[in-house]
Amino acid sequence: MATAYCMKCRKKVEIKDAKQITLKNGRPAMQGVCPACKTKVFRIGKA
Repeated sequence: MATAYCMKCRKKVEIKDAKQITLKNGRPAMQGVCPACKTKVFRIGKA
């Protein structure tokens, strides 16, 4: 599973409900939620 930094928890967390997205400039990214606080987390560059 992919990890991302949660700004609310201030630590790296596993991305829950992760989905693959593409940014406007064509770069791949992962988007999901933090399992602890349910805040949106985001990671650029994970294909």
